[in-house]
Amino acid sequence: MNIHEYQGKEVLKSFGVAIQEGIVANTPEEAVEAAKELQKQTGTGWWVVKSQIHAGGRGKGKIAGTEQRGVALAKSLDDVKTISTNILGNVLVTIQTGEAGKKVNKVLIAQDVYYPGESQPKELYMSVLLNRANGRNIIMYSTEGGMDIEEVAHKTPHLIHKEEIDPKVGLQAFQARKIAFNLGMEGKAHKEMVRFVTSLYKAYDSIDASMFEINPVLKTSDNRIIAVDSKVNLDENALYRHPDLEAMRDLSEEDPTEVEAGEHNLNYVKLDGNVGCMVNGAGLAMATMDIIKLSGGEPANFLDVGGTANAQRVEQAFRIILKDPNVKAILVNIFGGIVRCDRVAQGIVDAYQNMGNINVPIIVRLQGTNAEEAKNIIDASGLKVFSAIQLQEAADLVKKVLS
Repeated sequence: MNIHEYQGKEVLKSFGVAIQEGIVANTPEEAVEAAKELQKQTGTGWWVVKSQIHAGGRGKGKIAGTEQRGVALAKSLDDVKTISTNILGNVLVTIQTGEAGKKVNKVLIAQDVYYPGESQPKELYMSVLLNRANGRNIIMYSTEGGMDIEEVAHKTPHLIHKEEIDPKVGLQAFQARKIAFNLGMEGKAHKEMVRFVTSLYKAYDSIDASMFEINPVLKTSDNRIIAVDSKVNLDENALYRHPDLEAMRDLSEEDPTEVEAGEHNLNYVKLDGNVGCMVNGAGLAMATMDIIKLSGGEPANFLDVGGTANAQRVEQAFRIILKDPNVKAILVNIFGGIVRCDRVAQGIVDAYQNMGNINVPIIVRLQGTNAEEAKNIIDASGLKVFSAIQLQEAADLVKKVLS
């Protein structure tokens, strides 16, 4: 589960991570009041207006049809209002959103932390994530922070450093010091960086996050180390342990069909193809998607109905798949281990009859317990449903109905 920048910063601050202070606003008027309040709290005279959407590249992104950036510096309260007006309620297009963009419903009014001082501010990069190859957490960091870290990784990968952490013992003090040294920190900045890294890793580990990305981490002109941005991804399987974090979920940022599927305990991910998939089991779903591609089609979704593929569940799965206008056929691929194939077949027939207006061909492949009985139920239904037992047979039917 993704959360917004302002929410991620709240989490970081609760674990002692120094952040760029800010106040979230939903309207231009609220933005101005937030700027005034922030000035009282921090003394800042300039503000940064930051679009809050679940996508990166906001600083380079633009509001559709305008030159307004998704992140902009405001040097007066009038600027705060003007920029917020230009952003709120409009669509921000970034490299990660694609041309469709995302509507901006909130802005974060943040303090200006690029103030003059004894030295120049320095933007750094840091993230914490899991290295799935060896089951260890890893801190990735670079002296070249800012908006173009992907380009840094592509052109100068030697500037990306990694520190692996054994989850059994956690982050060790020498590792935090090593990171600070590699980032070129000295004196006060070194101590601040050690504290920053230690607190950041504690936050990541404590909330069952799957990724923390801070880009940039800023060394200010007076040698403070603060998180100017935050991208936080939470492990959805662990949210039952963190109801306070689950409450941060912003459904407006998610695909409405995927949200609806989740409400019915269906594992659904929308894709860009033309063949809808209804499968029980993630591994079988991946194999089904592969054979659709080998047959000349493109999977329109990943949908795992789980082990209880009854009529109601199947009907809801059909309804969700058919919300996608690109779907030209549906392949149902069920392996009857725990669940009996004949019951699934009857559920498909009942769902088809209840819906009444399915106008795309449906290929049903049922294998396992009572597969032959299931095929007979499908064949005798008189409905526009093609049955198969072998996966290749189902794939051939997909190719046939698409041609």
